[in-house]
Amino acid sequence: MIRVTYEGGMKFVGRGESGHPVVMDSSPRVGGADSAARPVEVMLSSLGGCTGMDVVSILRKMKTEPEAFHIEIETERTPDYPKVFTAIHLIYVVKGDVPEENLKKAIDLSLEKYCPIANTLSGVAKITSSYRIEPSS
Repeated sequence: MIRVTYEGGMKFVGRGESGHPVVMDSSPRVGGADSAARPVEVMLSSLGGCTGMDVVSILRKMKTEPEAFHIEIETERTPDYPKVFTAIHLIYVVKGDVPEENLKKAIDLSLEKYCPIANTLSGVAKITSSYRIEPSS
């Protein structure tokens, strides 16, 4: 179970089984204090974390762990409320000696099989991906 607790203004703190807090807030324009990420940012960050952990884990098993790694997430939303996502594009950026075929396989496995967040969101938004491998420094 996850519990999300109202802390005043527009601040909420979520805690799951791990006990770690996930703090959310809004801008002062709508009554918040701008003290934390917005809920939609948290959701998209969760998507990135979920698929990112899969990719790193799979690459480790292939003995091709990257030196550095991040995911850029671009979105498209409907203009009217509830402004749902219609498209989510994930750009996986890897630095180091990671064979392209390993990276592609890791991404595909994550998005098609392992990441529950990506598989849930794919029911409402088209999820696409691309990748870039940057050389070691």
